[in-house]
Amino acid sequence: MANSGNSQEAVPPVEGVAGGGTAYGWNDGGTAGLSNLKGAIDPTEIPTKDLVNVWCMPSTANVGPQDMPRHLEPTNLLAARNERESVQIAIRPKVSWAGSGVAGTVQVQCSDLCSTSGDRLIVGQSIQLRRVVPILGVPDALVPLDLPVSQINLFPGETAALWISIDVPSSQPPGQYEGEVIVTAIKSDAESSGQSLSKAEKHQLYKELKDCLEMVEPIDGKPLDEVVGRVKSATTSLRRILLLPSFSDFASDNGAVDKMEEDATSSLSIRVKLNLTVWEFVLPETPSLPAVFGISDTVIEDRFGVQHGTAECIPEPCSLKFAADHPKSDEYFSDPRLAAYAVPYSKVISSNVVEKDYLQKQVEILRTKSHWRKAYFYLWDEPLNYEQYDSLRNMASAIHAYAPDARILTTYYTGPNDAPLAPTPFEAFVKVPSFLRPHTQIYCTSEWVLGNREDLVKDIIAELQPENGEEWWTYVCMGPSDPHPNWHLGMRGTQHRAVMWRVWKEGGTGFLYWGANCYEKATAASAEIRFRHGLPPGDGVLYYPGEVFSKSHEPVASLRLERLLSGLQDFEYLKLYASKYGRDEGISLLERTGVYFGPERYTVEHMPVDVMRGQIFNACRS
Repeated sequence: MANSGNSQEAVPPVEGVAGGGTAYGWNDGGTAGLSNLKGAIDPTEIPTKDLVNVWCMPSTANVGPQDMPRHLEPTNLLAARNERESVQIAIRPKVSWAGSGVAGTVQVQCSDLCSTSGDRLIVGQSIQLRRVVPILGVPDALVPLDLPVSQINLFPGETAALWISIDVPSSQPPGQYEGEVIVTAIKSDAESSGQSLSKAEKHQLYKELKDCLEMVEPIDGKPLDEVVGRVKSATTSLRRILLLPSFSDFASDNGAVDKMEEDATSSLSIRVKLNLTVWEFVLPETPSLPAVFGISDTVIEDRFGVQHGTAECIPEPCSLKFAADHPKSDEYFSDPRLAAYAVPYSKVISSNVVEKDYLQKQVEILRTKSHWRKAYFYLWDEPLNYEQYDSLRNMASAIHAYAPDARILTTYYTGPNDAPLAPTPFEAFVKVPSFLRPHTQIYCTSEWVLGNREDLVKDIIAELQPENGEEWWTYVCMGPSDPHPNWHLGMRGTQHRAVMWRVWKEGGTGFLYWGANCYEKATAASAEIRFRHGLPPGDGVLYYPGEVFSKSHEPVASLRLERLLSGLQDFEYLKLYASKYGRDEGISLLERTGVYFGPERYTVEHMPVDVMRGQIFNACRS
């Protein structure tokens, strides 16, 4: 994208996050030539560009409250079909035109993205707008805004950031799409204009619109005469709505004047041009890399007061852990977007015969399903000594006795510390597969173990037997720390995205992350989010409860979760390129464009990412 420089992305030095410290200064800047704006300012009579700075930033930028303005340039994005591409718009007030501690209010309006052939990406369906909200002073939570028009308050000396995501459907025709985001400074009282209706008027308007919707919604498959009758009834209802007293001003002969006023306001706006190239390649619906993220059901149960195992407790597809005969199991497990799921095995040391019989029955059900190939067992987390390794092998043997094709995943960062498998710790680590075979099929190792020694990957892979179905997955958890790729709060955007670049270059066949909602427990949905003591900020938390930010019940994604998705999409791009030109050439491209060399050497700028994606686009276009 244009203007994608992102030099070191000044991260607010929050204590405990990327640098320490508790405060930092700022210089408002960008207000030269505004001395003529004195006294009361009417934003409807002054160009918005004289009141605010607006500029674009890439999705890898951490746009904090103290970020200084840049030049506004058109944004040029590239996306495959079935891909999400994102960009940020930053807004910073030059002056204040409102009171009560607010610099002013701006209205943000998104248009559809349209191609010359008339195809569209529709606002609210393919395009969503979210406000970037700081967590511990670091930009992270992405709180949804109303579409197609929303209003946000700006504060003196602070930069606000908006996150625009474009989801390209698999069936979207390729081509060039154009649209815009319109930013307009408005009077502060415009915020309350929606409250000017009396309660009775609101109730009547709501009832009329609801009745109208109920008339026209159930028309699929209905006879033509019934459809015509429903449309006529809906038309009558809409006419009644237009005759409400609240709309009397618009029914007068002054409509033309109102339109002129609207055009005059629009002419004062700042228009941010969005250009998107959609190309022929379709990202696979099922990710090529199984990436599994755990969800804590106990955190959900405590915060929302729901009972374990109920429908309200079941999250969207991620790491799904509920019974095979649960009414939702087939729906979730068969979802093509789900690449892998863990079969519950909660009491790993239990000798209870009833529980073992129950597990066997669950597995017997799952083995009859086509999604069984996605299933795996996660029996023990990071065994440390011989006793733990031996318990793991015994549990795996019991499962393989009635399900020989079951896959067992084991996470580890060391061999048994009381039964050395080799002279050195790393040699012992490499020998774990020979110690666990045939009781484990997915060997999942910590990226922390490797440090910056990518050459050690060859030793790990050499010990595996892929011809016998063995896989090598990796994981991050607490570590590795800066400068290595991870998803901690306060890390650079490219550092978040580089987690998947690393997986691709090292040749991993899967990825595991321990938790997506593992913040401290609370007993109220709207309770403040607190990260767990002793963990790096953000570790184990990739989304937040919507109730923390508004009355919405929809979970709020983190900026880091979006970058995780972008990294997975980069994985698909590189896989496509390697399928045509070979894996070695794919690694060469990754390095040649300056995107990623190793865990301590990768781009801190966004431009190389677009260069790499563009080269893949040009080399692989059909």
